[in-house]
Amino acid sequence: MTFRLTRRTMLAGAAASLAAPRLAFAAPIEIEAHYAMPAVYKDVKETIARAFMAANPDVRVAWRQPAASYDEATQLVLREAVTGRQPDLTFQGLNRLRVVAERGLAVDLAPLLKAEGDPAKAGYTPELLGLGQAGGIQAGLAFATSNPIVFINADLFRRAGLDPDRKLTTWDEHIEASKRISALGGGVHGSYYRWQGDWIYSALLFGFGGAMMDAAEREIGFAGPEGRASLSVLDRLVKEGGMPALSGEAGAQAFAAGKVGMYYWSTAFLRQAMNSLGQNFRLATWEFPLGDKARGRLPTGGAAGMILAKDPAKQQAAYRFLRYATGPEGCATMVKGTGYVPVNQIAADDPRFLGDFYRDNPLFMTGVRQMPIMVPWYAFPGANGVRITSVITDNVSRVVEQKAPVDTALADMAREVTRLLPRA
Repeated sequence: MTFRLTRRTMLAGAAASLAAPRLAFAAPIEIEAHYAMPAVYKDVKETIARAFMAANPDVRVAWRQPAASYDEATQLVLREAVTGRQPDLTFQGLNRLRVVAERGLAVDLAPLLKAEGDPAKAGYTPELLGLGQAGGIQAGLAFATSNPIVFINADLFRRAGLDPDRKLTTWDEHIEASKRISALGGGVHGSYYRWQGDWIYSALLFGFGGAMMDAAEREIGFAGPEGRASLSVLDRLVKEGGMPALSGEAGAQAFAAGKVGMYYWSTAFLRQAMNSLGQNFRLATWEFPLGDKARGRLPTGGAAGMILAKDPAKQQAAYRFLRYATGPEGCATMVKGTGYVPVNQIAADDPRFLGDFYRDNPLFMTGVRQMPIMVPWYAFPGANGVRITSVITDNVSRVVEQKAPVDTALADMAREVTRLLPRA
């Protein structure tokens, strides 16, 4: 049978369409997502979400007001979960996955990953998946990982008669270089170690081969010689190296202004540093010095995405976005926009994503070279993880501010942390 388009059939069709009920197109599923540290993440989060929504018009990602820090993000999620108002997707610090998962809030992502086949074929190696495991489940997928490095003001090194292209690898060498740069005067400081927080303290501790707790999580691990050596480095940087007791942001600003020779902080700061320095000085990056070359390790900083949605449709939508954000495309955007190291093996290996980028941006390779010695960011057991972080920071600051000797601060820190741990 042949259908012929005539004026009569056109009019009949128009009448029928007016008489028939209109088909309603389904509105996009909206998921609420939340993250911390907008100074680092805001641009890449929004870029990744726009790219995802352009390719997936049936999902809308709505960002909540970001938290200033990982700890604030965790506190917010735990408070909102009491009334069921938690976001559908949250990006939590890797050391806070444990407390969220142990509260029963996180969706186990293992079945969702398994339904897609072998996770390794999608770039999720067992090591990368391990970063998101907590509470006996696959509580999250790592979105960004970092390790500590040393940011170098090459111009100050030259002014002090030092060669910025000759990497110093021991703390003795770093302290001596800090001393020589501080001797320049004029408000110049040889070094600034951004000591606030348990992560950057653990960089020293792990670098000496130490641990926060023993394997059975019954005894404090930082009260021994490794912990003492860690605090002694900070004590010497102040006394011998001329390091100022500045707040974290003030230290970063002093470095950006060309007043600090060596700045010890996360690879996550790299893109910010490159954008803020302008023509102030030539920037270099060095590997973080290890107190024990054989046993030394470095903590993995960063965040992972966790799905907290209860509605099955929102769970699926949130999972699709999380998979994109941690997949090759999202991972490449994250690395280029921050300084974090890759969380997806395909992105790291395939030149289409990051191979050419690393060739053209050698400063980013410092963190990549340290990946073989990265270990998880330790999460203390129990519900007092945030308070324990405050205890550690407070006692480290007593050493930096020269308000307490190393042994006193270490003993107080061990006693106070032990008190906050769950009883056996």
